[in-house]
Amino acid sequence: AAISACEKGGEWENALQVFNGMIQVRVESDVITLTALMSACKKASQWENGLWLLTMMMQSKMEPSTMNFKTAITVCEKGGEWERALQFLNVMMQGKVECTVITFNAAISACEDAGER
Repeated sequence: AAISACEKGGEWENALQVFNGMIQVRVESDVITLTALMSACKKASQWENGLWLLTMMMQSKMEPSTMNFKTAITVCEKGGEWERALQFLNVMMQGKVECTVITFNAAISACEDAGER
């Protein structure tokens, strides 16, 4: 709840501090927590942190959702990381995560913004 409040208030740094506190006291995070944290990073154009969170989800027992990947692809777009956006789209297509028109459009936008058509 605290991370969601920070995300809604545009306080990405506070959201990361809450998350780091959770890690220190060994509170297990879930997909909802990480989605809110990714969203906070996206809104603040903190693409590196957003991508780190998705990578962390993929390396843990959690299964990222279509929304997590869409957020990561959008974060890549904001950071000019079109190649990473396509890598995430590829991971979605190879895995069990549903690709939607929205995720394809986000990847296309990332490429367009970088001039890669």
